[in-house]
Amino acid sequence: MRSDVVKKGVERAPNRALLYATGVTPEEVQRPFIGIASSYNSIIPGHINMRDFEARIREGVQAGGGMPLVFGVPGICDGIAMGHEGMKYSLPSRELIADCVESVALAHGFDGLVLLTNCDKITPGMLMAAGRLNLPTIVVTVGPMLSDRYKGVKTSLVRNTFEAVGQFRAGKITEEELHEQELCACPGAGSCQGLYTANTMACVTETLGMSLPGSATALAVSSKKQRIAYDSGKRIVALVKDDVKARDIMTRQAFENAIMVDMTLGGSTNTCLHIPAVAHDAGVEIPLELFDEISKTVPHITNMRPGGDHVMEDLEWAGGIPAVLSVIKDKLKDAKTVSGKGIKDIAKSALVLDSDVIRPLSNPYHKEGGIAVLKGNLAPDGSVVKQSAVSEKIMKFEGKAKCFDCEEDAMQVILEGGIRSGDVVVIRYEGPKGGPGMREMLSPTSTIAGLGLSDSVALITDGRFSGGTRGPCIGHVSPEAAAGGTIGLIKDGDSIKIDIHARRIHLDVAEKELEKRQKSWNPPQKNIQGYLKRYARVVSSADKGAIVE
Repeated sequence: MRSDVVKKGVERAPNRALLYATGVTPEEVQRPFIGIASSYNSIIPGHINMRDFEARIREGVQAGGGMPLVFGVPGICDGIAMGHEGMKYSLPSRELIADCVESVALAHGFDGLVLLTNCDKITPGMLMAAGRLNLPTIVVTVGPMLSDRYKGVKTSLVRNTFEAVGQFRAGKITEEELHEQELCACPGAGSCQGLYTANTMACVTETLGMSLPGSATALAVSSKKQRIAYDSGKRIVALVKDDVKARDIMTRQAFENAIMVDMTLGGSTNTCLHIPAVAHDAGVEIPLELFDEISKTVPHITNMRPGGDHVMEDLEWAGGIPAVLSVIKDKLKDAKTVSGKGIKDIAKSALVLDSDVIRPLSNPYHKEGGIAVLKGNLAPDGSVVKQSAVSEKIMKFEGKAKCFDCEEDAMQVILEGGIRSGDVVVIRYEGPKGGPGMREMLSPTSTIAGLGLSDSVALITDGRFSGGTRGPCIGHVSPEAAAGGTIGLIKDGDSIKIDIHARRIHLDVAEKELEKRQKSWNPPQKNIQGYLKRYARVVSSADKGAIVE
């Protein structure tokens, strides 16, 4: 066993003594050591009930003949961090999480891992560690939150808080109504209800083969998820005994399947950062262009919030990810999963239980998948848009730029009513290096939606978006402004042309004028300290997944 390095032989008597101090018995020391990486905390709603799942995983590991050893990793709630300096730490925390799992697993000689996770950067960070370590590994995502009801209408975080801010500013609701909505928008434990980044990554993880079937959509408060946690604990011991490692599961074919399901669901644009980063650590290259290639081959068959009105519980009751796989089974590539079943076998045995929530290929919500990659002189290395959340009438748009060098400046003008139909809001110096940390722009995008401008105002940024963003919002513009990208040269009043169907984004300024502006370009200076300063030095561009070498 790999754990023999810390427990076998006369010279390891001191090591064993320390293990015995934790209550481990001599018999248990002989078992495979299974590390349970838990991101439990009392801050993130998607993580507050993880103690229960830790216990169920431990029981499963013990039943399977392993020795469970729990350790913690950090987590950031993107919703709480949104709209202020705290969001700069969200994406960089992905690298910290991967490093934490790597450090603890190798320092203690674990034979296998169960990764207990849920929200936005924690799941990809743990998957990155899995690919890097290449140990037998299973991921347990805690699952989505239930929706609630406000005046008899289904509620969710983005619609009933972030967008409600814009509705209040527009005089559409009272302050009392805003307060009532914020009280019921998040009724309890779980990841936020729509197909935002946390739930998108859970669906990606299950399709990738790294979670047991049903894990992605099983609700955080369900007994089904408790059983999945137990079964995952038991199953990891079998994977250790059979030496089935993470890279045996996370193959090129598996990543292509994961992107395909992401496109059919209309998931968060953040997957364009996370999937390439996970693949990189697993030794697989996934270029940004692959998302667009696959998006053109599969239709969008679910209509989840933010673009639609279904939430994760609807997807669960319609059959979950296995049911989605059953619809596209002929397009899937052969790949293993941690369950021991092939992905195509899972697809063949599943049924769609609600054909409105999960539509057949013959009746999709949109003919193409959820994400489009746009290029042009404004984004020569690429940019991304959640096209499934953009209305058809604004898929082609031309407007005048209103430029801001940070999110806060843009938000102030938006709240003051300074944005009008036909504007293109440009938020720059928010990329991986320039932010640093590539903040999500959910506050400005959702406020624009709440003001009723999501069909008449575009937003482009070298930052990124929450999965809750809807409308013509184009992010990940590469190269970013801080790296000398064209987005840093835009001036107020410049004409910007967007054509999502044609995959083009163009700044209508002559090349000679852009060269002139480049010579006088003077980026804003930021006082950056600590971890962010180190991160900014080494992080790659968004089109490369914002990875750290």
